[in-house]
Amino acid sequence: MKNPLNYQTTEYDCGPTTMMNAISYLFKREEIPPDVIKHIVLYSLDAYNDKGEFGKNGTSGMAMMFISNWLNQFGKAKKFPIFCEFLTGRDVYISQNSKIVAGLQQGGAVMVRLMYGCWHYVLLTGADDKNIYLFDPYYRKKKFDIEGVDMLTDSPMKMNRRVSYDRLNSEQKGVYALGPKDVREAVILFNQSTQKTAGKTIEYFI
Repeated sequence: MKNPLNYQTTEYDCGPTTMMNAISYLFKREEIPPDVIKHIVLYSLDAYNDKGEFGKNGTSGMAMMFISNWLNQFGKAKKFPIFCEFLTGRDVYISQNSKIVAGLQQGGAVMVRLMYGCWHYVLLTGADDKNIYLFDPYYRKKKFDIEGVDMLTDSPMKMNRRVSYDRLNSEQKGVYALGPKDVREAVILFNQSTQKTAGKTIEYFI
């Protein structure tokens, strides 16, 4: 059985919440080892704010890279069928030929760091030819009054936003912009038991 995706508990835990949402999206509840949840929490929320307060600058890219590598090694050791690929810089963009959209087409999920007033992690779960479908762990009731962003409320196990390629690919600091290319980060995650191979993948639509 799969669970609905979760919202963050504080202003800072978008990183671990989104990583755990990726696991919940890809695996059934009874398939998920407790060690996976324990170590996501253990290694995240590592960044200090400008007052030197631990955890109050969220989760660093270095921590996300470490968690991704840990999951890969844990998967091999425990035969848990997960695979993560950490992307940076110009590899983090949205197009029909990008690694991110290809990962979604193969049934994967993609964590990305983007702008939402500050750096923020969300989970990409689907794509069409113009939009990405994602789950943002920051709970919000009010609709957006900006172009290229729509609230979705009917798929709690998969998505709560529809965001255009153009908005995501922006190098500016607007809502849901991936920002400057040299600081972009993303993690593609797969359940290798359900991953669609390239040869079998056609088009992926919501």
